[in-house]
Amino acid sequence: MDSEEQPPSYKSLYPTPKPRWKEKVKGKWHPFHTDKSIVDIHLVPGGGRKNYTGFVTKTIVYVATFFVFLAAFALTLASIALPRWVSSHRGSPSGVSYGLHRRCFTLTHSHSQSCERFPQYDDCQGSNNRYFCSMWRSIGFLMSFAVVLEGMTLITYLVILLGGKQARENGWRVLALLLVVVGVVQCAGMGLVSYLVENDDRFFLGWKLDDSWIMCTVSWCLALLGAVAVVLAARVLPAEGGYELIADYIEGTGEVYG
Repeated sequence: MDSEEQPPSYKSLYPTPKPRWKEKVKGKWHPFHTDKSIVDIHLVPGGGRKNYTGFVTKTIVYVATFFVFLAAFALTLASIALPRWVSSHRGSPSGVSYGLHRRCFTLTHSHSQSCERFPQYDDCQGSNNRYFCSMWRSIGFLMSFAVVLEGMTLITYLVILLGGKQARENGWRVLALLLVVVGVVQCAGMGLVSYLVENDDRFFLGWKLDDSWIMCTVSWCLALLGAVAVVLAARVLPAEGGYELIADYIEGTGEVYG
């Protein structure tokens, strides 16, 4: 009588996986079993440093400077909309005030204000007036260009804040550059207004720089302040929590390579 058939062994059903031979290290080939592999995880780039858990992080800096930028953006829009760059009646109820695109007259007895488009054709006749109109229109162009740049900066902020760790780590250069350019453009417009008030004949004694000029000044100062804060955060603060690529651990060697 034939002996009873033996059931298959465990090893025959579940054979030991063959090693996958990896690259040669120090003249020897080292096997690597997937089910026995050991990995080395680094939370923070730089090797050996612990994950940064301090209160001030790059995210907090981005959020704080974002709200500062929104205030600067609002001041820029207000300075363009309000016809109060230069006034002859700053602090008094009557007089004339100039905006980038309008000129307004305030009457003493009625306290009513009437505005007209500025500069008009008659305002630009004569060599001196043509020079003034050219400068004034250049100021309007610079401020409009600043609004376009601030719109681009707003989009950049949203991309960085919503784009995750990688965007926060690498997006600061573009953001800082835009903030600096915004500040420089507005500063140039502000400087041209100051130059005209000091040197143009139509602005005689009693004319003063008004609220719109002040708002523009505060706006570009906030933009440059935000740029400085973003650069300092990128250079000083360590990277936030995250994972790098996983390195492989070679069995029997104690060495890690990726």
